[in-house]
Amino acid sequence: MTNLDRRTLVKYLVLSSAALPSTIRSAPAQPGKPPQTPPKFDFEDVVRRARDLAAADFDTASPALPEALNKLDFDAWRDIRFRPDKAFLGANGSQFRLQLFHLGHLYRRPVTINTIRDGIAAPIPYSANLFDYGRTKIDKPLPVNLGFAGFRLHYPLNSPKIFDEVIAFLGASYFRFLGRDQRYGMSARALAVEAGTTNEEFPFFREFWIETPEPGADQATIYALLDGPSTTGAYRFDLYPGVETAIAVSAELFPRKPNVKFGLAPLTSMFFIGEADHRFNDDFRPELHDSDGLLIHSGTGEWIWRPLRNSVKPEVSAFLDKDLRGFGLLQRDRDFDHYQDLDLAYEMRPSLWVEPRGSWGEGRVDLVELPTGHETNDNIVASFVPKDSPEPGKPFTYAYRIVAGLDLTQLSPNGRVLNTWQTVAAALGSAEQPVPGSRRFIIDFTGGDLAYYLNDPQLVEVVPSTSQGTITRSFIVPNTHTKGFRAIIDVQLEPGQSADLRAFLRTGTRALTETWTFPWRAD
Repeated sequence: MTNLDRRTLVKYLVLSSAALPSTIRSAPAQPGKPPQTPPKFDFEDVVRRARDLAAADFDTASPALPEALNKLDFDAWRDIRFRPDKAFLGANGSQFRLQLFHLGHLYRRPVTINTIRDGIAAPIPYSANLFDYGRTKIDKPLPVNLGFAGFRLHYPLNSPKIFDEVIAFLGASYFRFLGRDQRYGMSARALAVEAGTTNEEFPFFREFWIETPEPGADQATIYALLDGPSTTGAYRFDLYPGVETAIAVSAELFPRKPNVKFGLAPLTSMFFIGEADHRFNDDFRPELHDSDGLLIHSGTGEWIWRPLRNSVKPEVSAFLDKDLRGFGLLQRDRDFDHYQDLDLAYEMRPSLWVEPRGSWGEGRVDLVELPTGHETNDNIVASFVPKDSPEPGKPFTYAYRIVAGLDLTQLSPNGRVLNTWQTVAAALGSAEQPVPGSRRFIIDFTGGDLAYYLNDPQLVEVVPSTSQGTITRSFIVPNTHTKGFRAIIDVQLEPGQSADLRAFLRTGTRALTETWTFPWRAD
């Protein structure tokens, strides 16, 4: 299967989905009257199912898989490949192709997958002839109600004659999608529940419905039914493949429990080694990450950049806001020399950007950073947490647009952070001993109007601040290599204290850049 590796299985270890029979509403025929046309299946059918599901106790049960599938190891499961010539959705000349993932190994809870044509939803029955089993041997026939682990859609994304994988739903409520010339990296999720706590839940999709696109259509619609101990939900995904593939997401939640921390539009990524962290150096590759920073566009219009870290302990950073305009996990470093990985191509992994549709009100962007000792572990989660938790008995609706892109510099009109480093607070090459509790932070700003001021750098100044301790020194240096400025900030704290650092560049009273922010603890 394309774009699947061991990391995919590790990151989706928490997998669950239980098959529910697909139902189609139809009016009963009456004697002497012609049968009525069944109503067309639409999003309201999924909402109704989610509402009914929330009224019942959460069902943890799932059908037992045949032993032949339970015992599959990774290689045997991966060897089961969907046959491209059996793909769905293409019979009427559609540009989309639907392929399915087989159950087995870690994927043990089936998902019901339906197609919709002319308004009629019909489940796809399992059939062995849909798959090429390769070297994997299944001795006994498998039941037609077996179900599937998930699905993916293919589309001529990079070439008119090749159907590339553009989106995949596999495991819990995770999905990944690509724009042109991109490689899979981070994932999106439908919902995060208690992320960053010891009570985290992983709600899952029980069932999907995929509309059959019209011939020549460049958009596909997917409906999904979410379930979990704390909530159910109905989701609609409108997929628009392109250079920067976009998805319009509409959701309606039906909470089962009060006072639950729900994270909307969660993004899950990996940050192992970066330019400012040299703890892991037994690798020829200088950097290993799917994303290198969190970007926030606040309700006040401020752009905030927070570099990611492989923290030494689990940490949650909260960015309070009202009427959030957008947030995302970005991969800004696109230089192959900084990764040196010919196979994994970290420089080609997309950034994901979320823009709310309508007001999300008061809340906060939560950034969860977990320690990891290996690049296979996803250790970063970003989501928006509403100030007031949705209540049982009160449907909670929201919508947003999410985009995958390689170059999202158009998002912010001002200069942006390119690099962040930290080192001892002493002059380069100096033998002087740094003051205990002090640290130097070096930030490269580029873009916006910064190149304009390179010939008159005295018009630009850095504006640093710290929530604790003291800024002992700060200055900027023109950086012609980046067509911007390098800011140097020395901070001093009492050992054991923590501080939130902030800095931006300005000329006069006008901000020239986004705001860099970083948490630091003095040892």
